[in-house]
Formats: sequence, C-alpha cells, structure tokens
Amino acid sequence: MMHGLIEILNQIKQSSERAQGFDLIAGVFPTIKAIQAAVTLGTGCSLGPEGPSVDIGKSCANGFSLMMENNRERRIALVAAGAASGIASGFNAAVAGCFFAIETVLRPLRAENSPPFTTAMIILASVVSSTISTVLLGTQSAFTVPSYDLKSAAELPLYLILGMLCGAVSVVFTRLVAWFTKFFDFIKEKFGLPPVVCPALGGLGAGIIALKYPGILYWGFTNVEEILHTGKSASAPGIWLLSQLAAAKVVATALCKGSGLVGGLYAPSLMIGAAVGAVFGGSAAQVINSAIPGNAAVAQPQAYALVGMAATLASVCSVPLTSVLLLFELTRDYRILLPLMGAVGLAIWVPSVTNQKESEPSDTRTLARGYSSLSPIEDKNEANWRRMDGPDDLELSVIENANCEAIDEDTLLEELKVSRAMSKNFVKVSHSVTLKEAIKFMHDGQQKCILVVDDEDFLEGILTYGDIRRYLSKKSSDASLGDTTASDVDTCLVSSVCTRGISYRGRARGLLTCYPHTDLAIAKELMEAKGIKQLPVVKHAREPQRRRKRRIAAILHYDSIWNFLREEINRRKSAYQQSNDKNLDEIITNGH
Repeated sequence: MMHGLIEILNQIKQSSERAQGFDLIAGVFPTIKAIQAAVTLGTGCSLGPEGPSVDIGKSCANGFSLMMENNRERRIALVAAGAASGIASGFNAAVAGCFFAIETVLRPLRAENSPPFTTAMIILASVVSSTISTVLLGTQSAFTVPSYDLKSAAELPLYLILGMLCGAVSVVFTRLVAWFTKFFDFIKEKFGLPPVVCPALGGLGAGIIALKYPGILYWGFTNVEEILHTGKSASAPGIWLLSQLAAAKVVATALCKGSGLVGGLYAPSLMIGAAVGAVFGGSAAQVINSAIPGNAAVAQPQAYALVGMAATLASVCSVPLTSVLLLFELTRDYRILLPLMGAVGLAIWVPSVTNQKESEPSDTRTLARGYSSLSPIEDKNEANWRRMDGPDDLELSVIENANCEAIDEDTLLEELKVSRAMSKNFVKVSHSVTLKEAIKFMHDGQQKCILVVDDEDFLEGILTYGDIRRYLSKKSSDASLGDTTASDVDTCLVSSVCTRGISYRGRARGLLTCYPHTDLAIAKELMEAKGIKQLPVVKHAREPQRRRKRRIAAILHYDSIWNFLREEINRRKSAYQQSNDKNLDEIITNGH
C-alpha cells in the first residue's frame, strides 16, 4: 500500500516543475520510508535498519537543499552529511560514518575533490548524530564486543583465508539476491500477480525458514551478540548450528530483499560474517589442535567472528574503509587492524575476480522518474515497485565536472537536459489521415517518424518506418490478391498503424514521452531499454484533468544525443584549455 502511495506522490511531483523552497511532497517520502522499514523490521523480516536510515538521511538532506541556494556542490555535501549521520547514529561510530559518506556518496558521484566545506559538513553531521544518539540511547555500542586477542603472527594466514571465504559467501549472496529479484519478476509476469503479492511471499518464505531457524529473524543485534560469545555462554550457538544458521540467513535475506521488502543489508551482512567467522575460527582451532596437540596458537572463535563481520560487510556493500574503521571503533584495539585489513582486502578482491558483484538494490535507478505515460491503462504499483530511494535521488548524480580535463560522458549526460538536444523540426498529422498520406508527409519532410495527434491536437501516437514495414509485412502474408496491399495503404488510417503504447511486463502501458527538463541520461537509458530511436518531448499539462494528455513540444532523436554530447565535450575541453592558458599568462605576468 505504501509503495502505491509513493508512486502516486511521485506522479504528482514529476508533473510539477521543480522550484526552490519548501517541498511538502518531498518531505513525505522519508516518513513513508521510515514506516515501511519499521513494518518490515518490526515483523522480523531478515533485513537491517541501516540502509533505510541512510536513505532517510539522504532524503532529508536533499529536501533541505531545495530550500537553499541551488548549488550542486552544496547538494552533494548535504546528501553526504545525511548518509554519514545515518551510520554514525546507527552504530555510535562517528569516524566510520564519515568514511561511509566518502565511499557511498562522494566516490560514486566522482566528487572526492569537493571543497573543504563538504568534509566539514560530513564531520559535523557525524558528530551531531552520534551525540544525539548517545544522549537518547546511552553510550553503549550497537552490540557488546568481546575483547580481541591475536595469539601470534602465525595466525595471519588464517585471517587471509577467512577473507577469501567471506568474499565467496558475498558472491553467493549477491547472486541469490539477483536470482530472487528475477524470480519474483517472472512470477508476476507469468501469472499476472499484482506487485503487492511479492513482499507477502518474501515474508512468508522468511517465516517458514524461521520455523526451523528463528535466529534468522531481525532481533536488533541480539543474534550477533550471541554469536560473538560462542563458547562463553550456555545460550551461545555451537559451530554446527552456526553453519546452518549462516546458510539460512543468506537465503532468507536474499529472499526478503528480492521480494521488494524495505530494509538494508548491513545488519544481515554483520550477522552472516560473524557466523562464518566463528565457524571458521572454531573449525581451524579443532584442526590445528588435533594435528598439534596442546597447541594454543589459535585465538577464540569470537576473534574470527569480529574479522568475518567486517570482511563480509565490506564485500557485500562495497565499503572496505567503513568496515575497517567500524570494527576498529567498536573494539578500540590496534591489534585487530592488521588481520582486519588483510581479510577485508581479500574479501573485496574475490567478487571483483568473479565479475559477479551486484550493486545494492537501494542504489538502482528507476527509469520511470523521467518520463510520463499517456495511456489511462496505468499500473501505478508496477513501474517503481523496487525503488528504494526517495524521488529526488536522481538529482544526486548531477555534479559539476567542468574543471576536470577528462569529462565523463555519463556524468555529463546526467547534467544536461533534453531541451538542449531536442529538435523542433518534426511533422505531426491528424489521426484521421491515411497511411499513404502519412508516408508522403514523412518523405517530403525527410523525417524518420511522424507524430500522430487527435482532434484536440494532443499526442496520440508515433509512426515510424518500422511500424509501416510490420504492417505491410503482415498484410502481404495474409493477402490472397495481389493488389490488396496497395489498396490497404490507400484506405488504412494512420491511427490503426502507429505505435500508441508499449507492453511492460506483459501489461499494456502508455506511449513513452519525456519532458524538456528531463535529464538526457534518463532519456538515453529509456530509449536503449525499449530499443527506440525517437522519443516525443511533451509539455506539462496545466489542467489536472488533462494530465494524461500531452501537447507536443519537440522530438528527441537518439543520434542527436550523441551528436550534442560530442559538441558539448569539445566545447568544455576548449573552455578548460583557454582557462588554463589564461591562468598561466597571469602567473607569468605576476612573476610567480
């Protein structure tokens, strides 16, 4: 139900122009996100709270940026600060929160060289967040960490092996998440199930697994604490049970995430890593002690559990520095750094070798945010069902990169708008003209397509040469007389041949369009996803009752995107070179 509400609010938001000032609709998204995560985790589903906490921090920061000066660097700084505060408060670890913002916000946005105030905002946000968390929840860490003990340097190879094992576990985990995501998409398309069924099935599957292994349910960090005290308390699980629990946790978490339930992978990764590390440490101790009786050179299983937590978290979520600093902050023991860094490094290396590393679903981009649908046949729950971020997260990818000599094409496309590359040289015809007349209009205007409008001049469809070829091919195969095809072209109306919509996951959808202010990156991805070469550009409807109808503003050709991109890159390189020459002349003139 809340996914549906998010979709409705997103439709309202994208139908109105973005303006500076307080945005009430944007402020609703973090609230809905918090409620979704609370329902998911409160019912015990095998996910974690850190992912939603970070998303809420990002959404709030992005909302505040709308009330301030429209500055891209400031927006990135605010979002990074929001992400840092989410981790800092969740684990009471301010330093790890700072590095988390660098790894997950600044680095993906290629903003590592951002101004100093960005770093200052991140640090202050982490400090304030940790302080508030300490005042309200106390100084205790997220979970009680046992004292770490490194017996000897001879143990280091064991930690390296543990790192590779955690990397292999993360590969299996990410593949399972991708498989379950495709599986739920398949059953929705195959059986025509509504999207609301998928999270219900995910919760059902997790509940069935929990009948045998209740430890896979989300109980905060209680389960992690029990694992970290393996062999020290009566309630702590044994090695064999931990092996089963780790496997069950991997399957249950992938099932919940793939079904669309709202939650993060940080807490599950910590628990899986703790279980794998404890199993590895206990097994290694048994093997070495049986081979060399009386040897006590291997630490307790909980030492390996600590390192396994960081290695698995780093490998699954691609946050190596955050993982190392998080465990160091929790243990406050310098001796853990060497085995920790070695294990984390190898855990990150394994997925890169297998080329199976999947990005976390909370970071996937939804194409539906940049275009509208013209057809009343609309499934409001379908298109953005797996959107894990707020409606404005796409704006986070828009950064200023003009100061770099090497200009990234993807970043530049996200910065440019459709209005810069669209063409107003298009042909439109009434839906009542014949196909023969339409072909003549296309030939005379030297156009690859024509736009079809209704009696009120609203966009109804688009006719391409591909539509014409498919129609003639079908008619020629069905014809019994030689002159039937020619007569059909003379009498057939263009409205019966043109493309009026698309099929999305087995359902009829409206005609794809975009707005002049849509990012070129979104338009390009949309055209590539659907294999189309032209995209109608439409105006915003002023009357609410006519939002499903759009007036044509221009047309965007796929080739025009690349032509304009090359021109813009050359222009920016030329401007950058001129700026460098000017600065050099000033330096020489000033005698420096």
